[in-house]
Amino acid sequence: MAISRQAQRTAVLLINLGTPDAPTAAAVKPYLKQFLSDPRVVEIPKVIWWCILNLIILPIRSGASAKKYASVWMPGPDGGAPLLVHSKNTAKALEQKFIAQGKDVLVDIAMRYGNPSMESVLKKLEAKGMERLLILPLYPQYSATTTASTFDEVFRIVSGWRNQPELRLIKHYHDHPSYINALKEQVEWYWQSHGRPDFAAGDKLLFSFHGVPKRTLDKGDPYHCECHKTGRLLREALGLNAEQAMVTFQSRFGKAEWLKPYTAPTVESLGHQKTRRLDIFCPGFPADCLETLEEIAMEVRDEFLTAGGGEYHYIACLNNSPAWISGLAEIANDHLGGWPQVPESEQALALSMQRAAALADKK
Repeated sequence: MAISRQAQRTAVLLINLGTPDAPTAAAVKPYLKQFLSDPRVVEIPKVIWWCILNLIILPIRSGASAKKYASVWMPGPDGGAPLLVHSKNTAKALEQKFIAQGKDVLVDIAMRYGNPSMESVLKKLEAKGMERLLILPLYPQYSATTTASTFDEVFRIVSGWRNQPELRLIKHYHDHPSYINALKEQVEWYWQSHGRPDFAAGDKLLFSFHGVPKRTLDKGDPYHCECHKTGRLLREALGLNAEQAMVTFQSRFGKAEWLKPYTAPTVESLGHQKTRRLDIFCPGFPADCLETLEEIAMEVRDEFLTAGGGEYHYIACLNNSPAWISGLAEIANDHLGGWPQVPESEQALALSMQRAAALADKK
């Protein structure tokens, strides 16, 4: 059936990494299997990796990971995995921002692994009349392990469609002024409530990015460089030098060498040095998740205090802060140029207003 002109909609799809459906071993196991079976994520010969994954990692790690997820799982009817909760809130806020700008742009969220799956969300957008699609990964720094894998899946899904949408992809925005400004405002907002570190007295600010194996850098992946550029731009925006604000990499897995310096050993060393105050922020994670709330805010904090450090301050991720929603809208608008975004009829305008009211009621 032909789609009417008014139904030919523009959509922005936010995509994040993913999360299990519940904080249980039974739910974590299929999520981990999907994630760790991606050849973009683990570049080991398939036969060897299949044995390691299915015979060692999944039986052992599923239960351990479930306990960690349980420690950060958000309660209530609107609760769940923090990554999914914050990502949904971000999508809703971004759609409201577009409506406030007088634009008729569908916004939704999908997960590369787990639910809501990319395929299910894309089909939902197709049913709403999506004709133009902008993919906006919630990975500010490009990596083949995240961004490229997401693009692969988009191409796989739409390759089977009879009527494919116009498609645009945002590769990265690690140095976009609106992104850097949102990071700066998030840090300064925290300092307004908890006091600014005394950098002259040796206090430190640490920017912790998710790690990847060093061989990805050796093979030409720009992720390492983009993380350092984000760190430098944010440090300069805050008026700090390289000794006061450092870049590290977290979440190392396995025995292979990963990007250095590693977050946990660096924090432990600062504790041994009796650092009076350490603030830690994760610029590469737009939404709080297991890696920020459990690993950084809990595990790494304990290592710092046990080593003899003083105050430890975890600064929350951007989540759906006003500066970040404005920044996301600006990043998206930079890539939406030339695509119709204004309601094309009174009926479409009324529909847009109804969506705005419905979103407001849900908040």
